[in-house]
Amino acid sequence: MMNIDTIITRLGGIEQAARITGVSTEAIRKWRQAKAIPSRHWSVIIQETGLSLSDLQPDNPVESSLTPPNGADAVLLLEDGTILWGLGFGAYTNKEKPAIGEICFSTGMTGYQETLTDPSFAGQLITFTFPHIGNVGTNPDDNEAAQIAARGLIVKQNITEPANWRSTASLCEWLKENHITGICAIDTRTLTLHIRDHGPQNALLFWPEDGLFDIPALQEQVKAWPGLQGMDLAKEVTCTEAFSWNEGVWHWPEGAHSDIPSSHHVVAIDYGAKRNIFRNLVEAGCRLTVVPATASAEEILSYNPDGVFLSNGPADPAATAQYAVPVLQKLLEKRIPIFGICLGHQLLSLALGGKTYKLEQGHRGANQPVKNMMNHKVEITSQNHGFAVDPKSLPADAHATHINLFDGSNEGVASDKYPAFSVQYHPEASPGPTDSRYLFQRFIELMNSHPVSKNN
Repeated sequence: MMNIDTIITRLGGIEQAARITGVSTEAIRKWRQAKAIPSRHWSVIIQETGLSLSDLQPDNPVESSLTPPNGADAVLLLEDGTILWGLGFGAYTNKEKPAIGEICFSTGMTGYQETLTDPSFAGQLITFTFPHIGNVGTNPDDNEAAQIAARGLIVKQNITEPANWRSTASLCEWLKENHITGICAIDTRTLTLHIRDHGPQNALLFWPEDGLFDIPALQEQVKAWPGLQGMDLAKEVTCTEAFSWNEGVWHWPEGAHSDIPSSHHVVAIDYGAKRNIFRNLVEAGCRLTVVPATASAEEILSYNPDGVFLSNGPADPAATAQYAVPVLQKLLEKRIPIFGICLGHQLLSLALGGKTYKLEQGHRGANQPVKNMMNHKVEITSQNHGFAVDPKSLPADAHATHINLFDGSNEGVASDKYPAFSVQYHPEASPGPTDSRYLFQRFIELMNSHPVSKNN
């Protein structure tokens, strides 16, 4: 690859390079820092400078040896042939079933336990960009589901002993108990840039107890994994039967409250819900009945709900839509107030007549800026999704309400025909931030203004 400064000079300097590629001068400076240019800009640079593709393609910065270097006992393999050696922790990998999934990165600085137990991360290996993972240990109160959803984790620094009064187990112990493998001593900055510039891809994490590696065989397993596009994982992470939820948000030092008076009965469809979304609904004054992702419209209606909540969840919304959309369309026709988030947002949009697509780069972390198009305020949000709603596909009686300020993708939809709205992000935001909690009150107001008894 040609030197980045040379390429910028060929473009006419930082200001001219920014103008030609349609980015900010700060983005150009980040090119220099990362020593790489995102591939989406290559065609215009080649056209402007006469450079070749090989001039722009970065040299492979990763270890390519098929045998572990001294001290390494675990490996991370990417579908494109990238090989990263490191140190394993947590649980040893099962040789017949290694940790395999789509690799992604999360930019959150807190809440690694909440992230790992978020069912939206099912089928994914998480790269944490924040280096201090494991420093507060783990505890049962911070789990967002009954089990870890992610298939593995990648971190920079070795896991230290926890230093927090709430900790009941170290991250290593907790992962081992839950049969999840991690790898450290990885250059997560280089890996994150690689994922950012080359997009999502399949990856495999392997930490064998006997220290033996058959890299070619493992690479074949990576290539054979079908990927998240077209995959329905909601059925794997949803509850198995309906249940009631009455636990409120955790408060120090009392813990979770469960004596909050309820004014509305809400049926929550569990496509892979985080527990904290239920806690926030209770805190807002809702009595909850949670039903599986595969629940029929008739079952949902049998509970006589004042409103229906559509939860977050993993994988491809178009796949889950095969059984979810017909149910939602029946509920819409009943004019029951509906509030959806994340996968629930995508499914509502599909039920309204829209379409979804896989993002070139997903949004995962706790610092995602979203603009509310109704009041022009910016919310800092928590997100985890690799698919998005195409706003141009929405019917005339639905409109976009929020946009992502990183890439302009859709972050919210509201129907003009039905009492229904949704957002792409996590308004309950465990572990944070909390800018979007007003949406729970908006749901309450929607149920107040559209009482079901008057419309059925």
